[in-house]
Amino acid sequence: MLKPKLLWVLADASLLLESEWREAVSGFSVISVPGLAEARRALTREPMDCALLTGAPPGADPVESLESLRQADPLLPAVVWHPEMRAAEAVRLIRAGAYHCMGFGDTPEMLQDTLLAAAEEKRRLLADRQRAASADAWRSSLIGDSPAMERLLETIRLIGPRRCTVLLTGETGTGKELVARALHQASPRARYPLVAVNCSALPEPLLEAELFGHVKGAFTGAIQSRMGRFEQANGGTLFLDEIADMPVEVQVKLLRVLQDRQIQRLGSCESIAVDARVIAASNVDLAKRVRQGRFREDLYYRLNVVPVLVPPLRQRPGDIPQLVEHFVKKVCRLEGVPEKSLGPRTLDRLGAGQWPGNVRQLENAVEMAVAMSGERSILNAADFGLADSSGAPAIPTEPAEPPADDSMWVDFQTAVSQFERGILERALTRTSGNKTAAAQLLGMKRTTLIMKLRSYRSSAAAVLGCGGVDCS
Repeated sequence: MLKPKLLWVLADASLLLESEWREAVSGFSVISVPGLAEARRALTREPMDCALLTGAPPGADPVESLESLRQADPLLPAVVWHPEMRAAEAVRLIRAGAYHCMGFGDTPEMLQDTLLAAAEEKRRLLADRQRAASADAWRSSLIGDSPAMERLLETIRLIGPRRCTVLLTGETGTGKELVARALHQASPRARYPLVAVNCSALPEPLLEAELFGHVKGAFTGAIQSRMGRFEQANGGTLFLDEIADMPVEVQVKLLRVLQDRQIQRLGSCESIAVDARVIAASNVDLAKRVRQGRFREDLYYRLNVVPVLVPPLRQRPGDIPQLVEHFVKKVCRLEGVPEKSLGPRTLDRLGAGQWPGNVRQLENAVEMAVAMSGERSILNAADFGLADSSGAPAIPTEPAEPPADDSMWVDFQTAVSQFERGILERALTRTSGNKTAAAQLLGMKRTTLIMKLRSYRSSAAAVLGCGGVDCS
């Protein structure tokens, strides 16, 4: 074990020259300095566990000496030793922040014990500060202070430190994985891994091997043994996203793991103990899946120990300005461009939007706005694809009513074609002819947009003029 570091300020070196007093600091890694200026320089070079002041530097009051050290390191416990220490002087120094004061009647053993206690106090203060910083870390990832968000944050504060299984529910794009990460960071398991698995991304055989691992030769292509996600998350947290899509056969094995806290790799009979907190997430009603026979009821109750509903964005509109500001800073930093800002009217229009895709849709809109703004430092409503004060998308969602005059009626296919061409034209106009941006605005692939434009090439020039954009 490393020796604690002691900063010894020898203002009066004659006070502690005797070997018995030197023995009192033998358990420390000692840095000796003659005065306060040297002490401050030493503290800037490396951290110290405690300090020992013997006497007062020439022209300096002991209280001023203490204040000088505390300015360099506010957590540094300082012990003051002087053979002529008076009670009144000791009280004055303690009030000024001294850890302890010692004088003529104290022994080297007492000094050693005091210095060791001071070093332990510094370690405790540092640990408390680190714990406080860690406790706040999870909060910084969740943006917003609306009532719905405050309820969610309070739930995380309560259940974060526990080992209970949590079931996160909520619409797509609400940020369930962020909540899972916050729960992990708010727990004592934060120093261990958080391992995420998307249960809908893999077919049954691969998902089972992904979760529990396999041994060499367990199946075709298993050329070596592999650790599963449960083992990787040992001591930490396993996040099972889209749990509703987990095959029933894997559900049976997951239930057994939750009950026994043991796993078996594919192809092996050996049981391996695991200690991983499970957080599951679903954007569908799992209880309904149970009634339909598509999800095991016993597993549902094993997962639903603490249900947490992540609110949709429409229930927390007051958080939109903070979210937009956060995403603008994030996108600008990732793109390596100067940070952009929004006008109040733009924020109002963003706040009036419904955002059915929730926080994910809002983040994508911000990314689009930063791209569409070019060199401008101000993001306008048009950059987000907002057309009016309601915050509605720039692209119409419903066709206009058919004309009352029967002579103006056209067949169904022609009406659909005209309506579609109008949408394409408006998207291209909005994006100044940028096909990629127009495709993003319409929610389609760029290749699909180009194919549709080509299909209207023959009539685009006459009917739309292509908005001045090349339709090829």
